[in-house]
Amino acid sequence: MSHTYLKKAVLTAETDAENVRDIVENLLEDIKRGGEDTVRELALKFDKWDGDIVVSAEQIAEAEKQVPDSLKRDIQFSHDNIRRFAEQQLSTMQDCTLEVVPGFVVGQKQIPIEAAGCYVPGGRYSHLASAIMTVTTAKVAGVKHITAVSPPRPGGGIPPAILYTLNLCGADRILNLGGVQGIASMAQGLFGCEKAAILVGPGNQFVAEAKRILFGEVGIDMFAGPTDSLIIADKTADPALVAADLVGQAEHGYNSPVWLITDDKALANEVMDRVPGLIADLPELNRINAEASWRDYAEVILCSDREEMRKVADQYAPEHLQVMADDLDWWLGALRNYGSLFLGEHTTVAFGDKSAGTNHVLPTSGAARYTGGLSVHKFVKTVTWQRADAQGMRPVAEATARISRFEGMEGHARTAADRLQRYFPNEEFELG
Repeated sequence: MSHTYLKKAVLTAETDAENVRDIVENLLEDIKRGGEDTVRELALKFDKWDGDIVVSAEQIAEAEKQVPDSLKRDIQFSHDNIRRFAEQQLSTMQDCTLEVVPGFVVGQKQIPIEAAGCYVPGGRYSHLASAIMTVTTAKVAGVKHITAVSPPRPGGGIPPAILYTLNLCGADRILNLGGVQGIASMAQGLFGCEKAAILVGPGNQFVAEAKRILFGEVGIDMFAGPTDSLIIADKTADPALVAADLVGQAEHGYNSPVWLITDDKALANEVMDRVPGLIADLPELNRINAEASWRDYAEVILCSDREEMRKVADQYAPEHLQVMADDLDWWLGALRNYGSLFLGEHTTVAFGDKSAGTNHVLPTSGAARYTGGLSVHKFVKTVTWQRADAQGMRPVAEATARISRFEGMEGHARTAADRLQRYFPNEEFELG
């Protein structure tokens, strides 16, 4: 089997990582030394914001008045779907015990993280959905304190609809902060928020790099790159919908790859013919992003059959994987590497991005080979424990002592041997 590129990317979805890393490292060090005063300086420099950092209850109440009722209903609809799906996920996480030998019990316990920091992008778009996805999921998981940050707009702060959403979803503290300064404030516990144990949420390359650098000091949801999307389409697919969905994801950013895999050359050609016109019809900012994405990063790949399409898709391991092909159950069973899967023409990536219930914080840049997206699991620690009586301890101690001595770890061996001598003083043991 072989596949052919009908359109090949001329660039790869990578940032100028070295330059970005240097900038972010310096900013984080400045904030570590200067604390809240430095954060205020950076908020003024990057976001032109010199107002209150902490959003007050009065400001939240005033913001709620400014949000149209129709938009509130849509936000509440999305929140309800995401909350209920997160609750279903949580129900799959259970405490358990196992008696490995009579009298020796081991177990696992689910413990929510104490404090989380949620980043909600501002910039080009007002990311209501990111507010819902991150804060709601943390709340369902049982996180005790949730801080949310989002870039303020000059003279106005965080847009009212985002404030309304963050409050609805359960944020305990909201900060008028974007960028590295927002991430650092949550990590350090500035402005009265609890020091975050985990940082989640999408952001630009500087936000992503700040999370990467801080990983270890705090947990993060995942290492994030530009968003990417792949469509698998066979001859049964509607070229108009395929083209529209490619363009819909290309508007994310100039370096957001979109890929089409198909075994039908006629469909591929029609899609490629349609895309430029759809891009040209977008509003200016969206058009600029989509044009660059399609020109520099998009690929169209012609395969011989569905098995080859599956293989190529799994190699790409896309963040979003959409299938417009016959026999959807086969694809659901066969595909392995993706952040979120969208089956059939009656669903689309935008549904998952906004309101369907599944989370839109997903692995990018091929990370779907080894991880899934944001879920309640990210906010809950699965810890283990053990308890034993003397008889249950005996065979475990014997095995532990012998293995430890084989490894050369005498101190370990003695912790086991000492217990055998204490509780079975009249017996002899072969402990290596």
